[in-house]
Amino acid sequence: MDIMQLKYFLAVAREENISKAAEYLFITQPSLTRQIQNMEKEIGQPLFTRGGRKMTLTETGLLLRKRAEEIVSLFDKTESELMHPPAETGGDVFIGGGETYAMKCIADVARSMQADYPNIRFHLFSGDIADVCERLDKGLIDFGLVIEPANLDKYEHLPLPVKDTWGILLRKDHPLAEKDALTREDLKGVPLIHSRHALNRSHVSDWFGGAAGLDIVATYNLVYNAALMAEAGMGCVLCLDKLCNTSGESPLCFRPLYPPLESRLNIIWKKYQVFSGAAQLFLKRLQEKLKPASPEGPQPSDG
Repeated sequence: MDIMQLKYFLAVAREENISKAAEYLFITQPSLTRQIQNMEKEIGQPLFTRGGRKMTLTETGLLLRKRAEEIVSLFDKTESELMHPPAETGGDVFIGGGETYAMKCIADVARSMQADYPNIRFHLFSGDIADVCERLDKGLIDFGLVIEPANLDKYEHLPLPVKDTWGILLRKDHPLAEKDALTREDLKGVPLIHSRHALNRSHVSDWFGGAAGLDIVATYNLVYNAALMAEAGMGCVLCLDKLCNTSGESPLCFRPLYPPLESRLNIIWKKYQVFSGAAQLFLKRLQEKLKPASPEGPQPSDG
């Protein structure tokens, strides 16, 4: 099984149809059919269930798709790095992170780099801390942006000089919108929509005193989708500030928690990581941006 076969397999899995996948790959249908049959023969199990014109992945096929996506992604990343050696100012930088306003810091560095080096491209992956660390460990991304608390023991890390503020996203006509901040007592009995991993964070869970007594009506992975639920009046969203538009004619507003609940953020990367030239340059630029400013004026002597 080689990398091209994996790409062929992924195309069929995505299109769920041999003809459409062959058209996408610019090869003939019989040739693609033989490639898939050879893979199934080599593995010893079917990868697809054939039903009319639609091909559905078997359990073995689902497992292979996950691994194939990782392998192909790592192959493409490695190929890009080899095509742009460290001495060259081009290539790709791969960054993973959760939804946070702190991504603006990353965006500022990326913008300044592309102004100087137009051949550098950035690839962003959104996911929770488990997703980001898994991709980082497998070499699929160069850097991860993670929200504390997080176990950083096996990573190099660079703290960002910003904090994320937790609060509630709710309709402006909601009774709680009249308050400047919301307490635990305010949220008792209120239908809540929270991220899949928010209450797994120790400081968030501690603030609420555990999940007992909370009326959790939905969970989310992307806050944009949760905001649509809030607009529909389904509930109030536990989330970080500055992720949704709450200005002007938006029907939503954000109210911070009280006592305040904040999270620090870090950029992390694997220890002993060998970076591409582009990734190495990105880290250097980021370190320069975050370097504390030196005191101005002459310094007093020790004598």
